[in-house]
Amino acid sequence: MPRFIITGNYTQAAAKGMLTNPSDRGTATGALVEAAGGTMEAYYATTGPTDFIIIASVDDVTNLMSALIVAGASGAASNLQTQRAFTSDELLGMQQKAASMAAAYSPPG
Repeated sequence: MPRFIITGNYTQAAAKGMLTNPSDRGTATGALVEAAGGTMEAYYATTGPTDFIIIASVDDVTNLMSALIVAGASGAASNLQTQRAFTSDELLGMQQKAASMAAAYSPPG
């Protein structure tokens, strides 16, 4: 199942909600990932340019993007960014495919 890394920031509204009603954001996020047909592997609060990182596996990226629309529309998250992550084995397979294709390409020159 494809793995994705999602980062983002909490909004001012989310911070206010965390003050008045502290809640487990990992559980809430996991429920949304599951609604998208995926599995949340990890949720971390982070320092630096983003406030959180989510690692999730989802078969259909359109379902993941739909879930991110829900999160963004809620007003709780902003600056949502998604990256596809590949395992070392997947990268090895890509290298092997590239090696078999290399003779078919002529670079401009």
